Amino acid sequence: MPQIPIIMPQLGESIAEATIINFLVKVGDKVAADQDVIEVETNKATMNVTAPCPGTVHEISAKLNESYAVGAALGFIKLSKEDALRLGLSSDASPTNGAEKSDSPNGEVGAGPVATMKYQVEPTVRGLPVPASVGGASYMSPRMKARMNELGLHAADLAGVAGSGHAGRVTIEDFEKFISGLEKHQLSSASSMRIAVADAMRRSWTRPLATVALPFCLDPLLSHRKSSSTKAGPALYALRALAIALSENSAPAGRLIGSKIVHPPSIDIGFAVEAEDGVLVPVLRNADKRPLSELLGRYKELVDFARERKLPLDATGGSIATVTNFGTFGLTWATPIPLPEQTLVLGMGAGKRVPSWSDEKQQFVPITEANLTLSFDHRVLDGGGAGRLLARIAALLQEPEKL
Repeated sequence: MPQIPIIMPQLGESIAEATIINFLVKVGDKVAADQDVIEVETNKATMNVTAPCPGTVHEISAKLNESYAVGAALGFIKLSKEDALRLGLSSDASPTNGAEKSDSPNGEVGAGPVATMKYQVEPTVRGLPVPASVGGASYMSPRMKARMNELGLHAADLAGVAGSGHAGRVTIEDFEKFISGLEKHQLSSASSMRIAVADAMRRSWTRPLATVALPFCLDPLLSHRKSSSTKAGPALYALRALAIALSENSAPAGRLIGSKIVHPPSIDIGFAVEAEDGVLVPVLRNADKRPLSELLGRYKELVDFARERKLPLDATGGSIATVTNFGTFGLTWATPIPLPEQTLVLGMGAGKRVPSWSDEKQQFVPITEANLTLSFDHRVLDGGGAGRLLARIAALLQEPEKL
C-alpha cells in the first residue's frame, strides 16, 4: 500500500527548521487527517506537526531533540486502498530495491513506495513559460542572503528560478546551480546607468501603483506651437499644465510617510530624457510660477546636458513628479513608473488622426488625438482623484496660450 511522508511544515515566514520535542503517536497507531502527531519547537514557539491524511503510522524516522529543516520527512503514514483512491493516488505502488533516500535537505531515508507513488490525476496545462511551481526567492535563508549580497544580487533576479525546496522555494543549491548555468550564456556588463535605473524601478515597484488615461485633442497645442516663434515640445506643454494643476492642489503629489501625507514645498517637475543606455530626469524648479516662454530656454539647455550626461547638480533630484513623452517612440499608450521619491508620472502618447463628432456641424470631423496617462501611488491617490487631476491637465492643454 502507498505511504505518505509526514513533512516538517513551514511554521512561520522566517522559520527554516524546528526541533523534535515529543511524539504524540507511535508506530502502528491509526491517525485521522490533520491529527497532531509530533510536537516541535522553533525559536519562536512550540507547535504541532499534523498527519497529512488518515491511515496507520508506518514509521517515525525523526529523533527526539534533533532539528529538521522545513520539508524534511519525519515519518510515514500507510494509506488504505480506499483512501489512496480517494486522494487520487495509485494504490499498486511497490517498493524498489530497499529503502530510498528522500529529497529532504537532511537526506532522511524513507520507504520505497513513496518514491514510486504516482498520482492518477495528471495536470492538463502544458507549455507554461515559467513552471507553475516556481515561487522565486520569496524566503531567503541567512546563508542565501549573504551569498546574494556577495554577488550584488536581489530577490527579483531569481524570480524565474525553479526551486527544489519546500513549496518550491529556492535553496542555496538551486541558487549556485543557477549562477553556474549563467556562464553558458553570452554575458555583457550592465552600465552604471542601467544598474541605477534598475535599482530605482525595483524600489518604486514596492508600492501599489495604478494608471489612468484620458484621450485629448492635440490640435490646439499643435496650432499654438506652429504660430510661436520658439517651438516648445509637447512634453513641456504637459509639464507646465501639470505644474499649474498641482499648484491648485498639491495633495496628489504628496508622499505618504507613516500616517502623514507630506505636501511638496515647491512645484519642481522633472522630465524624462533618453540618454545612453538609460534615462535621466532633469528638473525645472518652480514650474508653476514661470510661463512656458520662460521655461523653454532652460528646458532645451537641460535636454542637451542630459544627453551628454552632464546635468548640473541644481537640476537633479527633489522633483515631485515627472513628465515623459513616450509618443516620440510612436507609442500611443504606456504605463510609466514614478520614481521612488515621487507619487506621480504624467505620460503623453503619439498623436493620431481620428474622427470626432462635432455637435456644431452635426457630423464627424478629423482631429488629432493623443492619450494622457497618469501613473500614481495608490496609497496617496485614488482613481477619482487621479481622474480629476488628469481632466484638469487636459483642460489646460486645450488653452495652450494661457500656459
